[in-house]
Amino acid sequence: MHILPLGGAGTVTGSRFLVDVGRTRILVDCGLFQGLKNLRLRNWRPFPLDPGTLDAVVLTHAHLDHSGYLPVLVREGFRGPVHVTPPTAGLLPILLSDAGRIQEEDASYAGRKGFSKHDPPRPLFTAADAARAGEQIDPIPFGESFRVGSLELEFHRAGHILGAASLEVAHRSRGSVLFSGDLGRPHDLLLPAPAPRPAADRIVMESTYGDRVHEDEEVASQLAELVIRVSARGGVILIPTFAVGRAQTLAVVLWRLRQEGKIPHIPMFLDSPMAVEVSGVHQTYAHELRVPAREFDAALEAVAPVVSVQESKAIFGMNGPRIILAGAGMLTGGRILHHLVHFGSDPRNALLLVGFQAEGTRGRALVRGAESLRIHGAEVPIRLEVKRIEAFSGHADRTELLAWLRSGPPAAVSLVHGEPGPADALRRSIEVELGWEAEVAEEGRPLGAWAGSAETAR
Repeated sequence: MHILPLGGAGTVTGSRFLVDVGRTRILVDCGLFQGLKNLRLRNWRPFPLDPGTLDAVVLTHAHLDHSGYLPVLVREGFRGPVHVTPPTAGLLPILLSDAGRIQEEDASYAGRKGFSKHDPPRPLFTAADAARAGEQIDPIPFGESFRVGSLELEFHRAGHILGAASLEVAHRSRGSVLFSGDLGRPHDLLLPAPAPRPAADRIVMESTYGDRVHEDEEVASQLAELVIRVSARGGVILIPTFAVGRAQTLAVVLWRLRQEGKIPHIPMFLDSPMAVEVSGVHQTYAHELRVPAREFDAALEAVAPVVSVQESKAIFGMNGPRIILAGAGMLTGGRILHHLVHFGSDPRNALLLVGFQAEGTRGRALVRGAESLRIHGAEVPIRLEVKRIEAFSGHADRTELLAWLRSGPPAAVSLVHGEPGPADALRRSIEVELGWEAEVAEEGRPLGAWAGSAETAR
């Protein structure tokens, strides 16, 4: 069994892994490269093999760094099924359609401003491309074995976001591999802990937080303290929010704090049409959540949904403290940027970062102390308070990753979906603490000695 990283190696983005056993060939994850410009440009490279030769694509979850290249792959000739879990089947069309719309808007804006090398500028893919890709989605329940050619596969719950899975891939004579996908935290507020992992010859595991341990902090109390402090000075709290998972978790925490009288009763908004739509998918699959359905519904109702542009602009004209949740979570786009332009220069206000901030994003720049950000072609001064609460992260930390590994028998480990420092730190931990063989994956190099040296791209 040959496993070749085509992305997601040496970076936390662009996850794509080719599994080739001769007559059967699948792609595990089909993600976009995001963050630094040199990474984003890799989305425009020709795919290194004929997409028509793939028997299937299997996605671990709906986040665009694992799914967002799919419309391009379909446009370029992939005609097979896209196997996903049922909740992912609900989320994926929403995320892909939104990404296609943004690609089209960015191309149009570049054309009007004249800063593209192309005339006219073109999007990487369109909303129509996303819709065509959606026609090939095939939902498979967790724990139900399915076949692609000579391979037998099965999804196992991974936490992280609704529908996220680890993927077991086995061949009767060529061994087995387990793709962790992105692993959630054992005590996540919204989702159950990742399932104990099954046995496998090799584990291809994420390493996003491979070099650190999340602070043992009571996130609700930290959030309450921030809301009390900022509202007392008449400020606005901006929370850049990932539409899937983070928005819903924050809604639940804020609702509980309000119910318990721990924060003042100030207006709260979810200013993200995509997050509003995604919340509906969460309600459909409420049985997958830790939060009781009735409580979850009440939390979503308490954080007022904002869909239209007019409603979003109306928030600017309000008086007094308020809490605004808006995408995108790393300040890479979306309505949060308009709010940051409007509120960012006032030191009474605050910006709360509650998730991983990838290299090259505005969120990472703020973590490093940036005093201005370039937004919509202009330099915007940042004078509001910036706070970070990493315990809201949907990724397992170093200790939790090692615990997940220990939940099954020893195996060789290949580390992916991590920046070089965290990935190598986790490699050392696995070798020293577990005594297992571990490597940091490299794009274009087959995984492990057992992967052999044969060229996998026909």
